[in-house]
Amino acid sequence: MRNKVPQVVLAFWVIKILSTTVGETGADYLAVHAGLGTAVTGGITATLLALALLLQFRLKQYVPWVYWLTVVLLSVVGTQITDALTDGLGVSLYISTAVFSVLLAALFALWYRQEHTLSIQTIVTRRRELYYWGAILLTFALGTAAGDLATEALGLGFRFGVIIFGALIACIAVANRLGASSVLTFWLAYILTRPLGASLGDLLSQSPEYGGVGWGTVNTSIVFLTVITIFVLVLSLGKSRPAS
Repeated sequence: MRNKVPQVVLAFWVIKILSTTVGETGADYLAVHAGLGTAVTGGITATLLALALLLQFRLKQYVPWVYWLTVVLLSVVGTQITDALTDGLGVSLYISTAVFSVLLAALFALWYRQEHTLSIQTIVTRRRELYYWGAILLTFALGTAAGDLATEALGLGFRFGVIIFGALIACIAVANRLGASSVLTFWLAYILTRPLGASLGDLLSQSPEYGGVGWGTVNTSIVFLTVITIFVLVLSLGKSRPAS
């Protein structure tokens, strides 16, 4: 089959950050404001994710709307996993951050041992695709834990979270330009876009008394989903247009 993931260009990172924000605000809205609770919300999103992954695996090439729908649902589920550990089981953010880091490192080690590459430019076999989506889920869970640790446990807040994580991603981009490993810089940036998106989502959705802008989770989710939809439509049209 053809490579099942998109090219890493500016649009990729924009949609990734927006989908991360939707994951943060969407999970909060369903669980708290819609009154579904953590368990029901988790069941619904896990079912939707399973269906999206099934569709993704059945395809033989990259289809933008299926791919990004899967990413958005993974963002929600990854957020819920960390929240369930923290809020439901009382697991320290220090511990969950460390555990998810070890799990992600172990997955990368196994992936590299079997495939001899961690590049996303050659996701052309079922096994590589399984490793890829497993890594994506763990990056969302790790990013949620690390982001909450930085903005809440360490008291950096939403605004500083956006600035700090944005600056770290900028440093990684510079390192990539200067010749650092493209695979390493990609995965580091991918992990950091999760806390960046979460901080951005909290900043926009939380009320001013908590340091936010006050858009609310509904408005924030609608705005970002609309922008994601526009980007994905543009990418889909560009992909379907025959080469000149």
